[in-house]
Amino acid sequence: MDKDKKLQEIFGNDPLGLLNIKPSHSPAQNQDGRLVASFLAINDFFEKNNREPEQGGGIQEHQLYSRLKSIRENPVKIEMLLKYDTYGLLNYQQKEINSLDDILNDDILGLLSDDSEGLFDLKHITKQDDRASADFVARRKPCKDFDKYESLFKDVQKDLSAGKRKLIEFKLGNLREGAFYVHNGILFLIEKIELTQKEHYKEDGTRVREDGRTRCIFENGTESNMLKRSVEKILYANGQVVSENADKVNESFLEKFGNITDEDQEAGFIYILKSKSEKKEIREIHHLYKIGYSKTTVEDRIKNAFQEPTYLMADVRIVMAYKCYNMNPQKLEQLLHNFFGNSCLNIDIFDKNGNRHTPREWFIAPLDIIEQVIQFIISGEIVKYKYDSVNEEIDVRL
Repeated sequence: MDKDKKLQEIFGNDPLGLLNIKPSHSPAQNQDGRLVASFLAINDFFEKNNREPEQGGGIQEHQLYSRLKSIRENPVKIEMLLKYDTYGLLNYQQKEINSLDDILNDDILGLLSDDSEGLFDLKHITKQDDRASADFVARRKPCKDFDKYESLFKDVQKDLSAGKRKLIEFKLGNLREGAFYVHNGILFLIEKIELTQKEHYKEDGTRVREDGRTRCIFENGTESNMLKRSVEKILYANGQVVSENADKVNESFLEKFGNITDEDQEAGFIYILKSKSEKKEIREIHHLYKIGYSKTTVEDRIKNAFQEPTYLMADVRIVMAYKCYNMNPQKLEQLLHNFFGNSCLNIDIFDKNGNRHTPREWFIAPLDIIEQVIQFIISGEIVKYKYDSVNEEIDVRL
């Protein structure tokens, strides 16, 4: 008994509470709680990386990818998680595949295309405006009239696969209604731009840029009403412009400059050429093209290119040729020369007799920029832009 009393005294004398053991509570969550927590982890990944987790992106990322895939395949889970779906990750439509054509037409990665540049080849990726990018995603909602646009997206994908459209690096000032763009591998259409603020300067000299609401339609069946400036920011950081269909550009060119009938006479050809010169000082110049005019076919005009200083005394390759009707092609040629004037090649060429010549129809500008300028001339928008020969890009005139 004395021993028992002694033990009671020992256990009773515990000022630090070291012997006061509380029953343990399991930190394990119930099944619903774990599901929500797992989806919130996917949201966190998207917010940090501005993209969905992908297969093969590392162990943790692959786990998130598998988790999202599993959730999307379970309607019950989707219903439970809708209120946590901040970035529209559950708004996913599985495309029905019933034939080989369905597979070929659904080649969104361009894996079946001969074009070396696919829709998801992102270049020059820089740090984005996180707030604008997150807002760009967060504002998306289901597009109720998506059936009006679905065929357009399919046509654009086919054009990209066939090489009739190209992906061009986005430059500020290139945001236009009716044009298609790519952001983080997602194809979307600028359906409308409603300007509410004109460009102006405050009293302190601060420049306030043009802005307003847009309506962006995405290939996955969602839409957004982001501010124009915010869309420009995220595209400038990591975006591309989808060029016009090459065939339609030619049709627009002809329609703009004349109504062609059987009685009309050809006015000539505007052409773009690439030099085949083996001279180092010419061969090493990137984006060097000749923009010219010819009354005869371009093939006939360049037959003796290797003997003519205007062709740098070398054979050339025809990159593009436009047949012109009911217009003055020389004026179009002059407009192009004036626009790219500050990038004109400055080089001396000697003919077979030793006479010196300075060709003035060769310009240093990327081909997609030249094509875009032709479109601006057709639309009349050319007065809004100028060419930055240093950065080889189109700038907006201030």
